[in-house]
Amino acid sequence: MSRRRIGFWYRFAAVICKPPLVVLIKRDWRGMEHIPAEGGFITAVNHNSHIDPFAYAHYQYNTGRVPRFLAKSGLFKKGFVGAAMRGTGQIPVYRESTDALSAFRAAIDAVERGECVAFYPEGTLTRDPNGWPMTGKTGAARVALQTRCPVVPIAQWGCNELLPPYAKKPDLLPRKTHHVLAGPPVDLSRFYGQEMTADVLREATEVIMAAVTGLLEEIRGEKAPATPYDPRRERIDQRRRTQAQAVEERQAQTVQEGDGGK
Repeated sequence: MSRRRIGFWYRFAAVICKPPLVVLIKRDWRGMEHIPAEGGFITAVNHNSHIDPFAYAHYQYNTGRVPRFLAKSGLFKKGFVGAAMRGTGQIPVYRESTDALSAFRAAIDAVERGECVAFYPEGTLTRDPNGWPMTGKTGAARVALQTRCPVVPIAQWGCNELLPPYAKKPDLLPRKTHHVLAGPPVDLSRFYGQEMTADVLREATEVIMAAVTGLLEEIRGEKAPATPYDPRRERIDQRRRTQAQAVEERQAQTVQEGDGGK
């Protein structure tokens, strides 16, 4: 399949966004040879700063294969924002769909048209205390197994030093470097033909996230934790800690009331 032209809206966005990015961030960009020249594919990218979608888009824009990001379908109906989202070819996610595959039908269609669909598999900014990728959601694996398209893992680091996760003010000086490293497509062939059960999707997602994490280890020159940070597990553990603390407080209060009655 041929690739779609970049188009007016994407070029217009580049004219607005590229100058400040060039001024604010130095670039260490590698692995562009792994971005397919033709045909549909997926990129799986780690997320550690509110700025990194723009910096990553700049990286891939320079390859000639612009990324189409996923966004809530409601944004595509809102005035100028909706026009820009549609014009730049961003991908609506239909969260109101009754089944998971339908939620990503526009992403599947985009890949089959020869587009690049960019996934942030973590679904949000990493909550790992040291900025490592968390466990991933299964959307990228679902689209990849449905279309059998290449999945290119991409790691990035540096925008988090300019604007750390959840920080309100950037740290402009000294000038930070945006490191990007793309790797060869992840081999998911062993999952082809299997029913897309929760276990299969989770295992395929783990393969994708391991590739992204490995690239980030190369960028940072250090090893990631053996077990990725899991927000759901952390919520469960926090709930258990809260419940245990509440029990201890009730027991302590009961003891105090018993002592007071003597």
